[in-house]
Amino acid sequence: MKAIKWALIVCGVLIVLVIAALIIVPQFVDIQKYKPQLERKVTEATGRPFTLGGDFDLSLFPWAGISFSDLHLGNPEGFEEKDFVSIESFEVRVKLLPLITRDIQVKRFMVEGARIVLETGKDGRTSWEGLGPPPAEAKEGVKEKKAEGEKAGGLPIKDFILGELAITKGSVLWLDHTKGERREITDLTIRLEDVSLDKPITLFVSSLVDKNPVSLEGTIGPVGKDPGKGIIPLDLKAQALEEIALALSGIITSPAEKPQFDLTIAVSPFSPKKLMERLDLPFPVKTKDPKVIEKVSFKAGMKGTPDAVSVSKGTLVLDDSTLNFSAGIKELDKPNITFDLALDGIDLDRYLPPPENGGDKKEAEAKPSGREKTDYTPLRKLVLDGAATIGNLKISNARIQNLSIKCTGRNGVFTLEPATLDLYGGSAAIKGLLNVKEDTPKTNVDITTDGIQVNPFLRDVMDKDFLEGTVKADLALQMSGDNAEVIKKSLSGGGELLFNDGAIKGIDLAGMVRNAKAAFGLAETGGEKPRTDFSELRVPFTAAKGVVSTQETKLTSPLIRVTAKGDADIPKETLDFRIEPKFVTTLKGQGDMADRSGITVPVLVTGTFSSPKFAPDLKSLLKQGLEGKLPKPEDIKETLQKSLEGETKSLEEGAKDLMKGLFKSQ
Repeated sequence: MKAIKWALIVCGVLIVLVIAALIIVPQFVDIQKYKPQLERKVTEATGRPFTLGGDFDLSLFPWAGISFSDLHLGNPEGFEEKDFVSIESFEVRVKLLPLITRDIQVKRFMVEGARIVLETGKDGRTSWEGLGPPPAEAKEGVKEKKAEGEKAGGLPIKDFILGELAITKGSVLWLDHTKGERREITDLTIRLEDVSLDKPITLFVSSLVDKNPVSLEGTIGPVGKDPGKGIIPLDLKAQALEEIALALSGIITSPAEKPQFDLTIAVSPFSPKKLMERLDLPFPVKTKDPKVIEKVSFKAGMKGTPDAVSVSKGTLVLDDSTLNFSAGIKELDKPNITFDLALDGIDLDRYLPPPENGGDKKEAEAKPSGREKTDYTPLRKLVLDGAATIGNLKISNARIQNLSIKCTGRNGVFTLEPATLDLYGGSAAIKGLLNVKEDTPKTNVDITTDGIQVNPFLRDVMDKDFLEGTVKADLALQMSGDNAEVIKKSLSGGGELLFNDGAIKGIDLAGMVRNAKAAFGLAETGGEKPRTDFSELRVPFTAAKGVVSTQETKLTSPLIRVTAKGDADIPKETLDFRIEPKFVTTLKGQGDMADRSGITVPVLVTGTFSSPKFAPDLKSLLKQGLEGKLPKPEDIKETLQKSLEGETKSLEEGAKDLMKGLFKSQ
């Protein structure tokens, strides 16, 4: 018992002596005389000037603390700013005895007037170069710390209490002399109060970014007795430049071991253009309509790990369009992406770049492309499975409804399942395949349409008014290459276009026949636009090496039948067709496919896509006349008489009306 008693006495005396030393030593030791040595050591370690202009104080009991003022860590020579880091005052107070039991109790951590300058000189050097250990040593240090952390099994503390943390009057200056840029964060304030491991941490951050206010506030935690493990709740709100407000809530699980997150992100409606204006930055996107990208909002739930991320219940609002979406990505080294998108409607033409002026376009065409060869390796690794729907879509001035798309992709082969859409009173289905297994991509496209009104479609898309009727199409096309010129030259395949109850506007094939028969008194003049009415126009075609050919295009119309054959050279955009109309002895229209005898007056179509030329083949007409193939006037009279049988009109009046109907000219 005596031994224990004396041991306790000795321990008590030692404790008293230690406490006395901690209290008395700082009172008798002049810590200020060590400032020059400290300044010299820091200068040698950093290679930069270092000074402590104000007082330097040290206390050991009951709070171990250090405080100083007027700290300056300079920049190397050659930089505009003298200081890299400067601090007006600093103070920290930590309770000493609880450290023995791994309890950290910080009474105060105060930094006032901290300023950091990040400067890039005209020669490309940066003011932060040369700080810290060399990269190799830094990597080894990280490995050692990681190994120590794994061995220790977590943060080696039992508790952590912080009474007050305050960083005030802070600033960060960014200077880039190579680009002539200057950005500054001023009035930076960071406050944490009553921080502990078992309570939520209240956070407040505010600053001015180029004189525009930015703030962040909310709660984090509690982080738990074993920080880095377990569940950490978040509830944060940020505001920036009086334009954008963001809310982030949810949980982060085991960030130090197997990090996972389950978060909800919400961005209130804001104007990206006004946001960039406040930052004094040019808006990076130019659009045809300057009034777009004025309102954006976003909300989504996000879950994930370092290996996979998923987004659910996502909503993106852009101007007057709303996109609901979900998506996921996993196996990031060979990304496996899934998505499901539903857009109510959008006018994409408003978001396209404004048209270039003629000079810029010609200059661009004159210059060689110099385009680097595309690397399709990332696409060969990609796994894709997605679907999208759009209620109303306007693109290239075409108006589309009820668009539904499903696409899949694996090992460099991407398939578009039948994409369905409605447009201009009809419907269409599109199947496609893109193969990038080789360096030259190959594409197959199958298109079927039914009931599409041709005239409004052509007016909207091409600003052309040359064809009327409804179209039914069945096309199968193949192409290869990754630029427009190569793709045009590789076009192959075939199909058929069937137009019903329409007209070809701008050309009067019957009128051409009539002009050739002026001797029969059938020529009429008028002021209306020329047109060729038809009940059916069938265009079968084949394509090879960019040249589209047809050998038996047929047009069926009362008193006229038309056949056509020829080529359209897609790369050269030229036409070479021969059209043979026949003035026949029947008024039967749609469904009459029989060949009829009559006048054959070939029409030649040449020129370009943008400027086609039509002209009668006078040489062929003359040949027919010499061979006696022109009908006799009495045959035409008999035909007209039969057509008007049962009507009260005279033959003369009926003939006149019929000719006007058949051979409208303008």
